[in-house]
Amino acid sequence: MKAFPETFLWGGAVAANQVEGAWLEDGKGISTSDVQPHGVFGEISERKSGDMGIKDVAIDFYHRYPDDIALFAEMGFSCLRVSIAWTRIFPNGDEQQPNEAGLAYYDKLFDELAKHNITPMVTLSHYEMPWGLVKNHGGWGNREVITFFERYARTVFTRFKNKVKLWLTFNEINMSLHAPMTGVGLAGNSIKAEIYQAIHHQLVASALAVKACHELIPDAKVGNMLLGGLMYPLTCKPTDVLETLQENRQWLFFGDVQCRGEYPGYMLRYFRDNNIEIDMSDSDRQALKSTVDFISFSYYMTGCVSADEEVNAKARGNILSMIPNPHLPASEWGWQIDPVGLRVLLNMLWDRYQKPLFIVENGLGAKDKPDADGTVNDDYRISYLNDHLVQVREAIEDGVNVLGYTCWGPIDLVSASKAELSKRYGFIYVDRDDQGNGTLARSRKKSFYWYKDVIASRGSSLKR
Repeated sequence: MKAFPETFLWGGAVAANQVEGAWLEDGKGISTSDVQPHGVFGEISERKSGDMGIKDVAIDFYHRYPDDIALFAEMGFSCLRVSIAWTRIFPNGDEQQPNEAGLAYYDKLFDELAKHNITPMVTLSHYEMPWGLVKNHGGWGNREVITFFERYARTVFTRFKNKVKLWLTFNEINMSLHAPMTGVGLAGNSIKAEIYQAIHHQLVASALAVKACHELIPDAKVGNMLLGGLMYPLTCKPTDVLETLQENRQWLFFGDVQCRGEYPGYMLRYFRDNNIEIDMSDSDRQALKSTVDFISFSYYMTGCVSADEEVNAKARGNILSMIPNPHLPASEWGWQIDPVGLRVLLNMLWDRYQKPLFIVENGLGAKDKPDADGTVNDDYRISYLNDHLVQVREAIEDGVNVLGYTCWGPIDLVSASKAELSKRYGFIYVDRDDQGNGTLARSRKKSFYWYKDVIASRGSSLKR
């Protein structure tokens, strides 16, 4: 296998609400993640005294980050994607002044990464926002939240401008259509018009953060983050192809606005056809012109699209409400495994935007079981990642500018979808179960050594 470029960044990605724990420590406020004990699609449960959730401790990265970062360095990471918990900086979201203890924590985290020559990539809002902004202000449905987010973004840009040069605004911003509470702080039964108005406010806020980043850290790069939801037509019927085009545009729309600086015509038609009126001011339009420097995205699976309502009705009954591809295998969680789809997606995004791309999430969730001696022989994970990275190398040969790859998540963490620890992604095993039992001890899986070799060889150890 031909080596990856020398400048290619290798590493992993985690999110504050899935690894940190310390959920009320050092002045942190309650986030939307804290009131979703069963994951991003679960019901809201207001915290009462004595309530405990798996994410309250998670894997205790808040206290154990030096040891975990040392393990990442042992693998040879040159990049770690993390997120800042917004509620550590502004506990309720609407304060005038930030919480110094929260800023100090991330100072220490970034210093630890620098000690190991690991470049931080920092997401401003990763599937959480202050619960106070939802309760007291109506979430992103309220235009006022744009101001609160810009204050937060400017605060962290100013504080960490000498330590962080790679930033992302919102994690998987297109997920708001499927999980409105997680994405924009709106109730799950909100109507489309309300969700799209909230999304508009978030897109404006993202653009204002890009503008602020360019002003405050001129040598920084700031990107967006999309859930790469590539869909194929189930058949070559023209109606299936057209339906697939429309389905892909539902998520590409976010990239179009963030990369091109305005709403695309197909989305304006969608709003007209669905009687959705977006309150969009001239200042909003001007703000949107601040476009991202690069595109980052997650990639886990692909699906199929049909114009046949009978086929669609059957698909809505499966775990992912998605038409499965009859030519692909699936993981334990029903996620179809499609390495070639990653090459297709990389080429598609490059052709569409001509901006550098960064794969910031890709991985396999599985029920890892340690052997008698404690070893986790996760050959299935090695196979999955190997096959995907081979396709990344192919895309680079195709001429696609790929900046790096941070797999999800390099250490076992609490899954976003259902808040489970049994769905493991890591190269590093964490001794904790879904009930919170375990020592939290870390141990290296077989894939740890495999990924170390991949990084050391710049990908030339990958097997076709």
